[in-house]
Amino acid sequence: MGHEFFTHDTGIDRFNKMRESAHLGFRWTPRTVKTAVLGFIVVPGLFFYATYKTDKRWDWNGKRRGEPLSVKSS
Repeated sequence: MGHEFFTHDTGIDRFNKMRESAHLGFRWTPRTVKTAVLGFIVVPGLFFYATYKTDKRWDWNGKRRGEPLSVKSS
């Protein structure tokens, strides 16, 4: 009941099978090494550097129009 208009799509099944078995055919190639280094080392490193450099530089609490958001360095 309630499934009389359902049509089974074999393309979805093929995609699911391909996605679930992708690890079986994985090999380390120069392209996968470059992607892994960029995705797991460079990008997080850039995010860390940017957040480290701007930490405690801005103060958004209780600011009114016309007041600066930057914290005065002492």
